[in-house]
Amino acid sequence: MNSPGQRRIDEIGDESRRRILDAAEELFAERGVDRTSFVDIAKRSGISRGSIPWHFKNKDGLVMAVVERVIERTWPAERYRSVPSLAEVFTETAGFLRSGSSALVFMILVEALGERGVVQEQYREFFSRRREGIEVLLRLRRPEGADPERAAGQERSAAVALNGALLGIHLQKLVDPDNVDLDAALVSIATMFDRNLADVWDTGQV
Repeated sequence: MNSPGQRRIDEIGDESRRRILDAAEELFAERGVDRTSFVDIAKRSGISRGSIPWHFKNKDGLVMAVVERVIERTWPAERYRSVPSLAEVFTETAGFLRSGSSALVFMILVEALGERGVVQEQYREFFSRRREGIEVLLRLRRPEGADPERAAGQERSAAVALNGALLGIHLQKLVDPDNVDLDAALVSIATMFDRNLADVWDTGQV
């Protein structure tokens, strides 16, 4: 069992880590990863520059930790242990689009597609969780008598399409907020999806 002194050291370490992550998340969203230095993060967090590599080893480790925390906060792993309704999927998406994390997610994603491939695994997990939730939802609505293997492929394709539509709305809202009505766009895509749901299993298209 840890002594009171050791527990206090652990608490200080956890608090330092949280402050570093908070500062890094803010600065990455404001400036991007490449234009944010450990010196910048130290100034914003109030934690010494030397403590950052102690907690995260290097900048790639810090970026990965920021991405993991954002993803877990937005769509935790246990989210899809219960099956979400279509309404819940759209409500959660709307909440994410309005959060301070949304711009950060796209900014780091762009860098991940370039030289910062170290975070690509985190983004694969990010997209996989979203698709998984939609696939489960569709599976429960699968018509009786449908070929399981073919239906699974069609549901996967529909999940990719719907996930892409939601993220596309998100991106448009970020870059052209005055000309994108988020609520109206989400209602529109939900309506189209519901009206054409049967086509998922007929053609594999939404």
